[in-house]
Amino acid sequence: MLWTDSGPHFVDLDDARMGPAVQDLWMLATNPRALDLLLEGYGEFRDFDRRELALIEPLRLMRQVHYAGWIAQRWDDPAFPRAFPFAAEARWWEQHVNDLFEAIGALS
Repeated sequence: MLWTDSGPHFVDLDDARMGPAVQDLWMLATNPRALDLLLEGYGEFRDFDRRELALIEPLRLMRQVHYAGWIAQRWDDPAFPRAFPFAAEARWWEQHVNDLFEAIGALS
């Protein structure tokens, strides 16, 4: 997000024009009402295919897996244990696995 005198401007430098719009939008909305407002504003610039809303849970699940993998792959870097001390605790991984099972259940 870039902020100018006229307000915020969203710039997608990662998946611009390649992925579904919801791939970026879902993370900006903290609740269903916020998502509705965001999509209303989005609709002023471009049509939104509401079928993409079904992708939110799979995208959330994928993000959780990638985040945990990102931490695990870099654990040998001395900065990571200091920056992510929770990842050294079994209970964080147990909760992560439980969250994944819940997400999979929600997809079924």
